Amino acid sequence: MTEIVAQPNEPVRSVQQWLESPFGQALLAQEGRIVEAVLDGIFGEQCLQLGLWGEPNFFLRFARTQRSVCIADRQHEAADGRPGVVGHLHRLPVASDSVDAVLLPHTLDYSDDRSHAILREVDRVLRPHGHLVVLGCIPGGLWGLRRLIPGAGLPPAADHPISDRRLSDWLQLLDMRIQGITRYFFRWPLTGNKGTSNPEWESRGRRFWPELAACYMLTAQKRVFSVTPIKKPWRTRPKVVVGIVEPTSRVSRIRFVRND
Repeated sequence: MTEIVAQPNEPVRSVQQWLESPFGQALLAQEGRIVEAVLDGIFGEQCLQLGLWGEPNFFLRFARTQRSVCIADRQHEAADGRPGVVGHLHRLPVASDSVDAVLLPHTLDYSDDRSHAILREVDRVLRPHGHLVVLGCIPGGLWGLRRLIPGAGLPPAADHPISDRRLSDWLQLLDMRIQGITRYFFRWPLTGNKGTSNPEWESRGRRFWPELAACYMLTAQKRVFSVTPIKKPWRTRPKVVVGIVEPTSRVSRIRFVRND
């Protein structure tokens, strides 16, 4: 495939700068741990990441497949290091039923009105029983306060995130089986917050206040329904029925007696 070089734009620079901040680095570190855990049980030939979130190899280094590649669209090319392929995420240059695992790291948060098209492409390229891993921002929760707090330490330009519940409904319409949803990153989105990790607070948040989480990880699997052919009844050969009594030519004479 031919790599296309494009000039980075301002929103991409702002996202990359945010990821390099202490708050962004804390988020990436936690996401790296949870993605590593889920990819550890996925094997096969090909793992595909759509969209950049940090370094191109930040998540793919945990892939257990034989090969892995990152495809990014033009608006994400400003990240340090280039993806393996540059192209349209809603029209992937990938053969159907050829990928064992697809990773979407906050890709749908920046997909605008192309989320459905991207998910349809994911369903197309996934092999039967292939796996999908999605990282996304929760519209509500602690990060939902960003519209009320000036200068909140949140990813810029992610104005229309998709909730895990809505994403689950979309994937079920594509006949995908939802395997699990994990909510994580319970940090106040304040400029002065350095994102210091607190495992005990994270554990309590997942157990008691999952609705306050900033992000979620959704895992799903492509289902394949087996079709059992049914033999059409009109295609069967007619059976010979035996044991029928042959008709006789004799006429029964019945005498009626008249009673006066």
